[in-house]
Amino acid sequence: MRKIKTIADISCTDKRVFTRVDFNVPLDEKGNVTDGARIIAALPTIQYLTQNNAKVILASHLGRPNGERTMKYSLRNVALVLAKHLGQPVLFLSDCIGEEVHNAVSKMANGSVVLLENLRFYREEIDNDPEFAKKLGSLCDTYVNDAFGSAHRAHASTEGITKFVRENVAGFLMEKELEFLGSKILQPERPFIVILGGAKASDKIKLINNLITKANSMLIGGAMAYTFLAAKGISVGNSPVEESQIPVALEAIKKAQDIGVNLLLPVDHVITSSFAPEQKAIGAISTVQGGIPQQAIGIDIGPETADLFSREIETAKMILWNGPMGIFEIKESSAGTLAIAKAIARPGVTSIVGGGDSGKAIRESGYANKVSFVSTGGGASLEFLEGNPLPGVEALDVA
Repeated sequence: MRKIKTIADISCTDKRVFTRVDFNVPLDEKGNVTDGARIIAALPTIQYLTQNNAKVILASHLGRPNGERTMKYSLRNVALVLAKHLGQPVLFLSDCIGEEVHNAVSKMANGSVVLLENLRFYREEIDNDPEFAKKLGSLCDTYVNDAFGSAHRAHASTEGITKFVRENVAGFLMEKELEFLGSKILQPERPFIVILGGAKASDKIKLINNLITKANSMLIGGAMAYTFLAAKGISVGNSPVEESQIPVALEAIKKAQDIGVNLLLPVDHVITSSFAPEQKAIGAISTVQGGIPQQAIGIDIGPETADLFSREIETAKMILWNGPMGIFEIKESSAGTLAIAKAIARPGVTSIVGGGDSGKAIRESGYANKVSFVSTGGGASLEFLEGNPLPGVEALDVA
């Protein structure tokens, strides 16, 4: 894996440092931040830069305003939350390019911080427009990418800008993401156990194919498990099955057998007669062993599966978890996911949790501070674990 330069490799003093962060955080209807995990994750880089007398220009996207100045996606409230965590003022600028932004940046003192308005208020950000990237680059002497969650996108602020800045390095969060999702996975401590869940087998097939040769055991839960069970001829009732992925699932099962990887599937299930996803409403629930009855829908792994998976996890020296075991947002179908969260949160083990839903699940379980690393990337962590190069990483300077 190519080693890239980080902020620790360069001098930041008296430099204007454009730092791409991932402040794409959830907001309530009043625009208040409801989960500041990504803001907190960026603090080590920002604090290092301020302590080393850099002029810190922070930039991020938020939501999908599709090139429109949609104020519900403004980063103004994020600046307030960031200032509280930093313990110093954060000047919020109401744009990300233009004369007013340039003037404000030119007046920055060493150790000060500004946060630009949402990059995606400009369509040119997503289009990786060279002129827009050049305007962003003109704000700084040095570019820092600390937004792993956006590194899989070749956007103006993640890839295009590097063509107009002489010094392009990673922040500490980016460095940590690449270490845990990259080098540690390439040379895992053993036994290495991979736990995969989530809705669709098709979303994880590339991931399975990339990790199955590295893992000692692979545990599959969530809705994607029903495709694997159907491939083995086990009844899954009305549970979601991707028919097109059944041959691929069979191939993965065979590959695991051929190379001696212990691939475990659910042996019991929490089921319901009805489920309305938009209302997050489910009917009466029960637990069944083996196959799922004709009209029933699987919504979580059952207690026997949770116990089986947990016992397997106890043998691990290193664990990677990506994807919940059931519909964890609903209490009645969250027990399987919580059991996995508890099982991986033990001392003496390198435990890595992928971004997206599994990251949200580990935080909500209360075990986030007992695992080695929780990724801030959803799609980015998935792409990277599949073995794909990330444009935002490839654009950075090699150490």
